[in-house]
Amino acid sequence: MTLPNIIVRFLLVFCLIGMVSAQLSSTFYGKTCPNALSTIKSAVVSAVNSEPRMGASLLRLHFHDCFVQGCDASVLLDDTSSFTGEKSAGPNANSIRGFDVIDNIKSKLESLCPGVVSCADILTVAARDSVVALGGPSWTVQLGRRDSTTASLSSANSDLPGPSSSLSALISSFSNKGFTSKEMVALSGSHTIGKAQCSTFRTRIYNDTNIDSSFATSLKANCPSTGGGSNLANLDTTTPNTFDNAYFKNLQNKKGLLHSDQELFNGGSTDSIVNGYSSNPASFGTDFANAMIKMGNLSPLTGSSGQIRTNCRKTN
Repeated sequence: MTLPNIIVRFLLVFCLIGMVSAQLSSTFYGKTCPNALSTIKSAVVSAVNSEPRMGASLLRLHFHDCFVQGCDASVLLDDTSSFTGEKSAGPNANSIRGFDVIDNIKSKLESLCPGVVSCADILTVAARDSVVALGGPSWTVQLGRRDSTTASLSSANSDLPGPSSSLSALISSFSNKGFTSKEMVALSGSHTIGKAQCSTFRTRIYNDTNIDSSFATSLKANCPSTGGGSNLANLDTTTPNTFDNAYFKNLQNKKGLLHSDQELFNGGSTDSIVNGYSSNPASFGTDFANAMIKMGNLSPLTGSSGQIRTNCRKTN
């Protein structure tokens, strides 16, 4: 092979690598749908103003999407007669919500620029806008994801950590997706907003010993030992509708709502990280934002993979 041919081959490979790394871009819709981001933001702000809990629900929707097959909007697919999606998986059944908000955003974007903005990108941007709407940090969202034509019930059941997870199980779950323990703790800080059902923390308030006794007593009033499984409690009792670092202070006081929450501060390897975020809200905000960018980059479909769903609930 002559030198010019080698140079051409090298340049082709270099360009291909560049194309792969540049497939997600913060300006992806700059020309094809310039009002995409402002449209998503206004809809999210409206939804969160109507119900602050929706911010946490949209953030959770993005997380539950990305941890299963990557950020491909697979979590949004409805079951059909020949297909079972992820909505009925243990971590999602009767608890995952916010689908109507995503449908509303998709409908607006289809009117503005038909067939351009993916459901996966809507989820990613809505998660960021929800955090900001509740007083949390902002970050630049990379765009250009496409939507999957499949979902995985089994992966949703196996890959998403549950409320009774041990610290080692949490570390393992996040490590499997490429996250460090510190990133796991930062992302867990999302429990500074939102609510959980009695069925997810009942065992903790009646059986765990590493729980503040008055805190447990107050929760039992609305979460009896039997029944009332869908009754709700705030994940952060201090400032439930503000995205701040109070979650970590609660853990220091043995007031984590879920067993998995308190595992982060229970004499284990992550105690020092919790202490750090409790005393330095700015470092929590920065680390959370960076971990969210990393989550949004989990195995996205780009280029000609997948499709741009017209309806987020079903394939085209």
